[in-house]
Amino acid sequence: MNLDHAIELVLDKLHTWLSELIKMLPNLMLAVLILVIGIFIAKWIRKMARNIFLIHSPTSTLAGLAVHFVYLLSLAIVIFTALKVLHLDTTITTMLASAGVIGLALAFAFQDIAANFISGIFISFRKPFITGDIIKVKDYMGTVEEIKLRDTSILTFQGQVVTIPNKDIFQNPIENFSRLGKRRVDIKSGVSQGDDLNKARDIALKAVEDIDGIVKGETTFYFNGLGESTIDFTLRIWVNSGVQRNYMQVQSDAIIKIKEAFEQNDISLPFPIRTLDFGMKGGKTLSDMELHFTDKKQ
Repeated sequence: MNLDHAIELVLDKLHTWLSELIKMLPNLMLAVLILVIGIFIAKWIRKMARNIFLIHSPTSTLAGLAVHFVYLLSLAIVIFTALKVLHLDTTITTMLASAGVIGLALAFAFQDIAANFISGIFISFRKPFITGDIIKVKDYMGTVEEIKLRDTSILTFQGQVVTIPNKDIFQNPIENFSRLGKRRVDIKSGVSQGDDLNKARDIALKAVEDIDGIVKGETTFYFNGLGESTIDFTLRIWVNSGVQRNYMQVQSDAIIKIKEAFEQNDISLPFPIRTLDFGMKGGKTLSDMELHFTDKKQ
């Protein structure tokens, strides 16, 4: 008897569910139709948004973020509409409230990721550098390879790809060597105190004026130090490119030309002289003595 009663209860429940399903069938079909059409419309909106944001957005990174946001918002509207047709809008409201609480918990747990993400947005708006620029951040210097919302990749001059979190970039000074379209080479050396300083300056400026790749008329020469036996100087040359290869080539050419010009005009480039003080005392050999070094220039 109990078994028959249980079977009857199960059959009644199945009958009730089937009846409710039949009643919901039109709404269910309508909800499926809304989802199918809505997904196609959301994809079309995403395509249109991509075309618009790529034109007006300051960077492709922000454009991609905005496109994804618009697409997800479109899908959310479609899903909410389909659930409302099925009279499940109260359920989705509860789910959204729960998702908000979970989102806050995740944001607190992954605050470093959130900080990198927000810093990436600020970097995209401020644009302190773009892809291809030569920059220096902290101890890393190289060419910007890729700018993403979470991090930025730099190809160093040693051939290493360094990925720097955007939070570190945002919180530290950024040296951009490409923004002006030119870079300065500083050649530091010295001449003998017995040389004609005006002659040395004129010879150095003349030697570098025809180097390929320099900005004409912006080369400067300064005497900036008085050593024991030298007059120190700095020659500043502007390179008309931010490319590292061009910078290094101009620096190399300038050093070669200055040395050759000084030698041809009897201008001395002092070199260090090391005086050895053996401090020899009676009864000791040279190998037993402590050596004392004194650096001088002549």
